[in-house]
Amino acid sequence: MLIPMAASVRLFLLFFLSSFISFSIAQTSFRPKALVLPVTKDVSASAPQYVTQIKQRTPLVPVKLTVDLGGGYFWVNCEKGYVSSTSKPARCGSAQCSLFGLYGCSGEKICGRSPSNTVTGVSTYGDIHADVVSINSTDGNNPGRVVSVPNFLFICGSDVIQKGLASGVTGMAGLGRTKVSFPSQFPSAFSFDRKFAICLSSSPRTVGVMFFGDGPYNLNMDVSKVLTFTPLITNPVSTAPSAFFGEPSVEYFIGVKSITVSGKKVPLNTTLLSIDRNGFGGTKISTVNPYTVMETTIYKAVSQAFVKAVGKPTVAPVAPFGTCFATQDIGFSRMGPAVPDISLVLQNEEVVWSIIGANSMVQFNDVICLGFVDAGSGPSTAQVGFVAGGSHPMTSITIGAHQLENNLLQFDLEASRLGFRSLFLEHTNCANFNFTSSA
Repeated sequence: MLIPMAASVRLFLLFFLSSFISFSIAQTSFRPKALVLPVTKDVSASAPQYVTQIKQRTPLVPVKLTVDLGGGYFWVNCEKGYVSSTSKPARCGSAQCSLFGLYGCSGEKICGRSPSNTVTGVSTYGDIHADVVSINSTDGNNPGRVVSVPNFLFICGSDVIQKGLASGVTGMAGLGRTKVSFPSQFPSAFSFDRKFAICLSSSPRTVGVMFFGDGPYNLNMDVSKVLTFTPLITNPVSTAPSAFFGEPSVEYFIGVKSITVSGKKVPLNTTLLSIDRNGFGGTKISTVNPYTVMETTIYKAVSQAFVKAVGKPTVAPVAPFGTCFATQDIGFSRMGPAVPDISLVLQNEEVVWSIIGANSMVQFNDVICLGFVDAGSGPSTAQVGFVAGGSHPMTSITIGAHQLENNLLQFDLEASRLGFRSLFLEHTNCANFNFTSSA
């Protein structure tokens, strides 16, 4: 049977259009179960920062961001070179603005909040916008196809708050407990679990990883299967450089009950380990404080117990640290410097976060120091990042990024729990995710 030319053209067009529509639906209907970003240790600033990169705007451009585990927001410097045909301001009274909780409203009826540089403690005011963000999906083994969120919310920052960030970084990726942080916006866009995991590499020459969504988290093995869990705790008072009165902290706190050195309990004023009604006390986890910062009495007790357990003489300290040894007096093993473990005892004696030598010590050629800082010694913000309360810290223990390196941490926001595992125990490390794309 012959088909007339005009009819055949119509059939071809119909076939082409139906194929195109099916292809478009297939593209837009793909819903990833997880997303992945690289994280690198950057030592270009006065203290180490951990940096990731996304693509944003139309046309897409790479944007480098300092990772802020306890930050509430994603902000980018809009003062220089922010050009995008898809950027839209969030209008006062809109559902987008309400996701930020309390907010300000400009004369142009654009809502805004105060983005903070949590490395330096500097805050300013910025308008809230929405724009395209692009990121790789993952099956937990490799990066998969690239997916986009068309109206990803962020705050416009400025040159003032960008100052102090690593070279080439123009904003911060907040991972904190808000409705507009990365771990909330990505699951909302793709309907996957409100979980994320972060694994910081210890060297600027290797690449760590950050997952949004549930496991597997394959780092030569599925680390999601070997995690130890502890509850996440909410501090009722904000610990950020800038917040509205009455807002709770959006940082991640855990319940440390005691501390041991080489298995022996350190005598402490344990009331400092709990959060009081004014928001003081407790233990939080940070990626913008490069080293663990402790309230003075806690630091002195831990330091004294550690020196006694090491059994070697101390030497003149190297700032910002206060407890140092001659490197030649300390042995080394696969687990790093051969020093006693410092353990944080959590909800019971069976749940312990042990900090081994690789995470507890920082080496400076012929001197090696306990990588914990006494808040009362007045360390500079340039060396240890912003500390709320300064020498009288609002938070008794801030677990810093050096202590997190080569540990995988999973934050389950629905169950409000932290999963953790030292990868030294699994004979692997945070640089072992295969970033070769499978798409």
